[in-house]
Amino acid sequence: MSETPPEIEPETLPSLTLATPFTLAIVGRPNVGKSTLFNRLVGRRAALVDDKPGVTRDRRFGDASLGELRFRIIDTAGFEDGKAGTLIANMREQTEMAVQEADMVLFLTDAIAGILPEDEAFARLLRVHNVPLILAANKAESARGVAGVQEAYRLGFGEAITLSAEHGHGMDAIYTILREAMPRDEFDDIDEDLDENFDSDTPFVDDINKPLRVAVIGRPNAGKSTLINHLLQQNRLLTSPEAGTTRDSISVDWIWKSEQGDRLIMLWDTAGIRRKARVQKKIEKLSVADALRAVRFAEVVVLMMDIDSPFDKQDVQLADLIAREGRALVIGLNKCDTDYSAGIIDELVEDKFRYALSHWRGLPILKLSAKTGKGMARLMPAVQHQYELWNTRISTAKLNKWLEEVTSNHPPPADRGRPVRLRYMTQAKSRPPTFIIFSSRGKAVPESYKRYLINELRNHFNLDGCPIRLFLRQGTNPYGK
Repeated sequence: MSETPPEIEPETLPSLTLATPFTLAIVGRPNVGKSTLFNRLVGRRAALVDDKPGVTRDRRFGDASLGELRFRIIDTAGFEDGKAGTLIANMREQTEMAVQEADMVLFLTDAIAGILPEDEAFARLLRVHNVPLILAANKAESARGVAGVQEAYRLGFGEAITLSAEHGHGMDAIYTILREAMPRDEFDDIDEDLDENFDSDTPFVDDINKPLRVAVIGRPNAGKSTLINHLLQQNRLLTSPEAGTTRDSISVDWIWKSEQGDRLIMLWDTAGIRRKARVQKKIEKLSVADALRAVRFAEVVVLMMDIDSPFDKQDVQLADLIAREGRALVIGLNKCDTDYSAGIIDELVEDKFRYALSHWRGLPILKLSAKTGKGMARLMPAVQHQYELWNTRISTAKLNKWLEEVTSNHPPPADRGRPVRLRYMTQAKSRPPTFIIFSSRGKAVPESYKRYLINELRNHFNLDGCPIRLFLRQGTNPYGK
């Protein structure tokens, strides 16, 4: 599994507390690999791992991801008996609390060691709590674990998943079970059964009482901390000519006084992100992972670039990352208080943008100086505009009228001599705008034609600079059988 960024604990206000996400607790006797699995799911070495049993003592919480699933995960101590008031008894109590809090429990056993009395004691506890359960036999990557997997039937929970937390084997089976158990609003996958709560016919109305999450990212020494300090009008964050001053992703609450009224903004300052090949030290790897996590947390991302080297390869990769995450984007071209004339800057930007980020056509690129404040007045209006585009809703009637016109002007390529007809279109969700087109031969539509449709969507519905997701679904034939 690819490495995912580490957990961030935002400084949210009490009135902005979100609903508790789906929670999975990993439980089992000591040294079966609970912390190893926890680290794999959260994407970093958040929990200490050692061959010596009993390393984990407290409950540890983390934000986990598996495919498109997002959920909270709890690592627990091994389950052992002990006298009341002792450390072991307190560890056991922490584990029981985790089971009570969880929506589902992942009961881990050791396939090599087999089922021990401690596993059976744990099974009795889980039956009392009656929580939905996944039984998994860990360390099953070799032939030595076959007998231990079969022996897990003794626990009375049915067949165990064969798992290797260290090597990532068996994660697809956990994914399948979690996806069935989790509510639909916990993941972003688009199915043919659309979200009934989303109504594209209802226009988006911005709620200024809701905080707007904005992350500022870029290469080292691009002026990210200086930009936030200027917005706050105080030296809240450390700044230095030396690259790499910021290490942690830092959340700052700020009130933006706009024409519509005061708006709470949650600003994220992040560490500079260099090319992966240049990131060698462990602390920098953690800082970069923290910054990438901030991108996933944000609604709008401000990508800072240095006017001396704009649209560097790393800048382009960061913009592509933001597009894959489906976040709204604003580019801040910093240090424009230099000797460059406005005409030279415009020519430089137009020339490089055309080749580097053509798929972000219409994206706002702001010439500014975070140090002197030049051009900073345009930043937040641009952020607000991109946020509103990101929440765009288009009625089904308008979409299908547009689809009829665009396919008449330029029909999709034929599939083995048979015409491909795009029959129906609807918007499945916003944030970013996501559309589904149904066709009897949807799988035959090439990527080039999908790009054509996306570009036409941008032009017709004024979605320049907004990430768009388009899915083609092949409708089922009711007489196929």
